[in-house]
Amino acid sequence: MIHELRIYTLHPGKVPAFLKLAEERARVIRGDDYGKCEGYWFTEFGTLNQVVHLWSYDDLNDRADARARLGQNADWANDYVAHVRPLIRRQEIRLMHPRLPLTAPENEGNVYEYRYYKTHMGEAPSWTKAIMDVMPARERYSKNVCLWHTEAENPNEVSHMWAYKDLNERTAARAKTAADPDWQAFLKSAGGKLEEMQNMLLIPAPFSPLK
Repeated sequence: MIHELRIYTLHPGKVPAFLKLAEERARVIRGDDYGKCEGYWFTEFGTLNQVVHLWSYDDLNDRADARARLGQNADWANDYVAHVRPLIRRQEIRLMHPRLPLTAPENEGNVYEYRYYKTHMGEAPSWTKAIMDVMPARERYSKNVCLWHTEAENPNEVSHMWAYKDLNERTAARAKTAADPDWQAFLKSAGGKLEEMQNMLLIPAPFSPLK
């Protein structure tokens, strides 16, 4: 299994137009015939005018085949790409190996937090193992959506996603986590493996599989 996270930075004010095209054209044309759409979001904090979507494939060969077939779809090129391209300033992708299963929250109407960390060179596998070991303690306060180790573009990157019903629940969960002795031990042993930490707070699009 490989996941692809696509991050599009749009021209200011173009998120509503992009999402309308995505819902009414892209999702209708593409469906899940060219990779499975797992989630579709837009940013609310930090860097604005961004749309983020997550896709799953059996492996890199399956992704390459799906992308090639999609590129040959005339409806995709003419009815979607031609209209959406002028809205986009920049595209980024991450190819990621899920280390824990992608798990949808029990309830809908969530805010999602995607956290991505750059580790010291070669430390991504050991950091990933450490957080997997402490995950039962971390999930006492909120449930993990997924944990990844990036294949490209940065092989020293790890990332994870969380869902909260609102920002107040996020604040409370993170405060309780910080006070947990098991989590404190994890930070003491594994925190030094990290160089940089960043996050994105994401709002699901109305048509996102992850709500």
